Amino acid sequence: MSANKVTVIGLGPMGEAMVNAYLDNGYLVTVWNRTRARADAVAARGAIVAPTVEAALSAGELIVLSLTDYAAADAILAQAPPSAVEGKVVVNLSSDTPGTVRAAAARLAAHGAVQLTGGVQVPPPGIGTPGASTYYSGPEDVVEKHRATLEVLTGIDYLGEDPGLAALFYQIGMDMFWTGLLSYLHAQAVAEANGISAQRLLPIALKTMDFGYFLEFYAPRISEGNHEGDVDKISMGEASIRHVIDTVEESGVDSSLPAAVHGIFARGMEAGLGADSLTSLLKVLRRQ
Repeated sequence: MSANKVTVIGLGPMGEAMVNAYLDNGYLVTVWNRTRARADAVAARGAIVAPTVEAALSAGELIVLSLTDYAAADAILAQAPPSAVEGKVVVNLSSDTPGTVRAAAARLAAHGAVQLTGGVQVPPPGIGTPGASTYYSGPEDVVEKHRATLEVLTGIDYLGEDPGLAALFYQIGMDMFWTGLLSYLHAQAVAEANGISAQRLLPIALKTMDFGYFLEFYAPRISEGNHEGDVDKISMGEASIRHVIDTVEESGVDSSLPAAVHGIFARGMEAGLGADSLTSLLKVLRRQ
């Protein structure tokens, strides 16, 4: 019976999407949320609303946490006695640093629980859809035991036993995601300042932000430690970014984002890397 039961703690947009996915697949779902009213919609669909955190934990073996961060998770779990997690598998899909995640896994282990760390790779509407994926790390046998239940939400991209790995890969992804998306919004601000609509910019933005060619070109060179400036040079990039800044300021748009990028190129120039490839900026970014 436990294979068809799951507890979900945290009913923000992601948590609610997960509960609905489980309900759609015939699971008996127990929920708890700090704000009780957030549970009304899923309760109307058949979810059981636990009156306390302890009651939510006692409902079954598998506990899914969908919260802002691990501090929120710790605060919620602290509302129940430590013994309440004994024998449980806590699937923590909250965002945090690898170190924080590892410490949380150790605390749970000390109370007889197992943590599976997860990093969901889709927004709430993607839960339960083909192609959706989540990074997981932690004991592989536990992942396999609960594979069917986890795959109700998304596919599984298992990274290894270290509980911090899923958090690490998730934050690496978020580094690229937020930086890239903000660059798109900044470009749109420049476009709008020059009378160019989002729809007109869209095909150009899609083409420009398709970095697949560059990633496939640079990755093997980075692995080999080859930063030869035979294709691109930092000096070229530094000049290019200065032209971007000039265009941005000419358009009356805030230039702090490209200025920050220029600052990294400038540090590369100061380090004597001007004739080397963009990838040599790794030396600057690593603070070596």
